[in-house]
Amino acid sequence: MFDIGFWELLVIGVIALLVLGPERLPAAVRSTSRTIRGIKAVATNFRNEMEQQLNAQELHEHLRQAEQGDMKNLSPEVKQSVDQLKKAAESVRKPYDSDV
Repeated sequence: MFDIGFWELLVIGVIALLVLGPERLPAAVRSTSRTIRGIKAVATNFRNEMEQQLNAQELHEHLRQAEQGDMKNLSPEVKQSVDQLKKAAESVRKPYDSDV
């Protein structure tokens, strides 16, 4: 992530020890590590959300291709996705069809 070597970290540690003192340094390290963990968690959540959005867009694109192509000349992956969506739609409709 950062291009910091051992000696740079050592210098930062010594300066932090001199500035903060031995009493406040552990609390500062804990606070900094908590902040870094929080930032990493936000970044991970953002990445996961973006991946989900991209997957949803890909599925939408497959469905659009299927609608435009009258379900002909589709790749096997697209056919499988369309079949799964049809089954899901059918299972959702079943309870309502029996009431009519």
